[in-house]
Amino acid sequence: MSRADMDKIRRIISDIFYIPFDEVTETSSPDTIENWDSIQQLNLVLALEQNFKMQFGPDEINQMKDAMAIYNIVTSKLLKKFND
Repeated sequence: MSRADMDKIRRIISDIFYIPFDEVTETSSPDTIENWDSIQQLNLVLALEQNFKMQFGPDEINQMKDAMAIYNIVTSKLLKKFND
């Protein structure tokens, strides 16, 4: 994945949580974004699945604790998909 992909993830987070793109960092998480609750987490997962054309399992969703963790999960799935 590239910086563009991280920016895509940041844009999705920005859109889902209604915060400015510039405020979304690699460490953005439920601790730093006030309205990041369980329902918004599901909306985030759905948006990620649509944008990256993939599905996440329960364990992966539970690991999505911040923007960098999301990036790592998406990267891992894309690499696996590419290598299959």
